Amino acid sequence: MSEKIYECEVKKLFRRGDPNVWEWKRMTVANAIGEGASEFRCKDCHGAVRLHGKHVPHGPAPHIEHKHRQDSEYCISGIYFRQYPGRQPRLSQSPVE
Repeated sequence: MSEKIYECEVKKLFRRGDPNVWEWKRMTVANAIGEGASEFRCKDCHGAVRLHGKHVPHGPAPHIEHKHRQDSEYCISGIYFRQYPGRQPRLSQSPVE
């Protein structure tokens, strides 16, 4: 059993006033890869994630999974969170900024 999250947050550069501003934007992993994004984080807990972007025939779609088990244990998208009902979700202990 493995964790597959198909949406993430990607850090993108936006024009807001004189200095450009980096902001997190939610999108599908496939779109993020298509746009050439380089920084990803979990959309729910803001934790570090591992990218699985190779799309092979009859294989899973591009997705991410948590790098740290503790993030998965307390993130509503995490596989370990779903295994233990009654646990309260929280943000990552070491969020990606």
